[in-house]
Amino acid sequence: MRDMILIVDEEQSIRETLAQALYAWNYQPVAAATAAEALSCCDDARPVAVLLAAHLADAPALEVLRELKRRTPEVVVIITTNGVHLDDLMTILRAGAHDFISQPFNLAELEARIRRQLDPQPAQMEVDAERKSHAAQNSFDQIIGQSPAMQEMLSVARKVAESEVSSVLLQGESGTGKDLLAKAIHNGSSRAAHPFVAINCAALPPNLIESELFGHEKGAFTDARARKEGLLEQDGGGGTIFLDEISELEINLQAKLLRVLEEGCFRRVGGLKDVPFSARVIAAANRDLKRESEAGRFRPDLYYRLAVIQIDLPPLRERSDDVLLLAQHFIPRNGPQNINGLTPEAACAFQSYDWPGNVRELKNVVERALILEDGDMISTSYLPRGIVSDTVDTAARRARMSVVERDATVSLPHEGISLNVVEAALLKQALARSGGNQTRAAELLGLSRDQFRYRWKKLNGMNQRRPPLLAMAGGAHN
Repeated sequence: MRDMILIVDEEQSIRETLAQALYAWNYQPVAAATAAEALSCCDDARPVAVLLAAHLADAPALEVLRELKRRTPEVVVIITTNGVHLDDLMTILRAGAHDFISQPFNLAELEARIRRQLDPQPAQMEVDAERKSHAAQNSFDQIIGQSPAMQEMLSVARKVAESEVSSVLLQGESGTGKDLLAKAIHNGSSRAAHPFVAINCAALPPNLIESELFGHEKGAFTDARARKEGLLEQDGGGGTIFLDEISELEINLQAKLLRVLEEGCFRRVGGLKDVPFSARVIAAANRDLKRESEAGRFRPDLYYRLAVIQIDLPPLRERSDDVLLLAQHFIPRNGPQNINGLTPEAACAFQSYDWPGNVRELKNVVERALILEDGDMISTSYLPRGIVSDTVDTAARRARMSVVERDATVSLPHEGISLNVVEAALLKQALARSGGNQTRAAELLGLSRDQFRYRWKKLNGMNQRRPPLLAMAGGAHN
C-alpha cells in the first residue's frame, strides 16, 4: 500500500505537478487548496507527510503547521515556498517543520528530501556522518600552535572539554581564535552530539536582543503575532551556547543571563512559565572582564559565575614561533596560485611584525599575497607597507646581532644554572643600560617591545614571593 502525502497549495497547476511526481515516486497523493481542506484531509487520510505552501489565503502557514502537528504529531511537514522572509521561515522550522524547498521545484531534489525524511535511519546516518565531519574540522587538532604558550592553553582547554563544567570564559584580543577554541571545546566534549549555537552579542540590535535571546510569547509587544523561541532554546537540550562579545551585553540583560546560569531556566518575554536550560555556556570577550566589572561596566557576579574556568588566549606577538606555521597553514597545498611558501625576507618580516590583528590579520595578509604574488613564493613585494617598513629596522638589528651571536661564547657552569635566572639577569642589564626604557631594552635583546614586556611580566609572576624584578631593576618606563 502506498504511503499517502498531502499537497496543500492554492495553485492548481502546482497541485497537479506535485501529484503527478508523487505518484511516479510510488506515493499516493491527496491535494487541498485551503487550510480548512488540509486539516480535514489530515483527519480523514492520515498522511505520512504534508507539502505545505508557505502562503495560504485563509490561514497563516505557521498556524496550519501547529494544528497539523497537534492532530498528528508524527507527520512530516515540508514547506514549499516561492519567497518568504528568512526570519519567518526560521520561525516555521522551529515550530516543527522538517524541511523546506523553494520554487521553481527541482523534482529530483524534492524526491530526495521526502525520502530522507520518511526513511529516518539513512537520514540519521547522514546526520551523524555530517556531525563527525564537522567535528573533525573544528577539533583541537585544527588549532595551529607549537609555542609553549599555546600548548599550555590547549592542555587546559582539553581538560575543560572533558569535564562537566557548566560555564567557561575565553579572553583574548580580537583575532586570537576564541570562536575556533569554543567549537573545539564543544566537539571534544560529551555534548558534541547536540547543537553548537553561536551568538554574537555585539551584532544583535539593542532593541531586539532580549527577544532574540530569550524569545517571546504571542502578544508580548506590538509585533509579537506568534510565540517565538529564543536563541537560548536552540541548543536542543544539552548542547553549547557560545556568547561572543559578552562584554557588549547590556547590564539589565546581564542580570537575566545570570539567572539562567544559576537557576537553569529562563522566561520568554511576556511569558509566565520557566523554560528549562541545560546547555554549557562558553562566553568570550576581547576586553578584561575583571577590569570591566571593577569599572562598573560589567556585573561582577556574572563575571565570577562565567569564569568558573577562564582560558586566556595568547596574542600572536607572544607566540612568534607559530607565525610561520600559521602562514604555511593558510597557503593551500594545491591552490591555483602554486605558491609553495615564503621567501627568507618575507619570513623575516612575518616574524618581526607584532601582528596587532593577530591570526585574523595574518590570514588576511597571506590571502592578499596569494592573489597578487607573481612568483612561486610569497615575497615582500606585495606585503602591506606597515609590515615591511616596521620590520626593516628589526631585521637589520637581528642581522647585526647574528654576528655577535656567531662570535659570542657563553659558558655553562659545571654545576648548571637556571635559564630563568639568566633571562632575569639579561632583562635587568638591558633595562639598566637603556635607563629603564623598555623599547630600547627590547632592541638590545633582539625582541619587540611586546615580547620584552611579556617575558618581563612572566618573570615577575614567577617571583611573586620575592621583590618584583621591576623594583629590583630600579623601575622601568616605555
